[in-house]
This record gives sequence, C-alpha cells and structure tokens, in this order.
Amino acid sequence: MALAALSAAPSNPRLLRVALLLLLLVASGQRAAGAPVAAELRCQCLQTLQGIHPKNIQSVTVKAPGPHCAETEVIATLKNGQKACLNPASPMVQKIIEKILNK
Repeated sequence: MALAALSAAPSNPRLLRVALLLLLLVASGQRAAGAPVAAELRCQCLQTLQGIHPKNIQSVTVKAPGPHCAETEVIATLKNGQKACLNPASPMVQKIIEKILNK
C-alpha cells in the first residue's frame, strides 16, 4: 500500500512544491472570501468642512472617539449621495446637530 502511494507521487520535488503552493493559495483564498470584512481601523475624516447648508443634508452620523480614532467624527450624507465630514467644533455644525436632535 505504501509503495503504491510513493509511486503515485511526482518524482520532481519542484513540481510537488508548486502544487502544494497552489493548493495553499486556493484554500486561503476561499477562506478569505467568506470572512467578514473588518471595519476601518482609522479615522474616516481626514479633512473637515466648517459647515454645509442644511437643505443639502439627508442624514448625519456622529461617531464617538474610540480605538479606531481619537476624534469625534461628524459625517453628513448629502441628498446627492456624497458624504462630507464636518468639524464638530464648528458653531454651524453644532446648530445642525442640535436641529436634527430636536426633530
């Protein structure tokens, strides 16, 4: 039985290494495809706006500081689908957030 297994193995060690490498790549690619995507581990807002006209805003998301980012982030989704980062210290942005909270 062991003799049959040995004779079935390729005689070229380089070919065996290439086949094993290919097998590992295919197996790891399949596992990665089903794995959940990790959230961003950095701040999403690299630049901020001081304000934007409230009629252009569809929704606002406020992200508290955490391990991913040390800053409070205010992200406005605009009616045209774009996202804009707003400066949370800006008086205009604070008024926009206050209006949304009072609705």
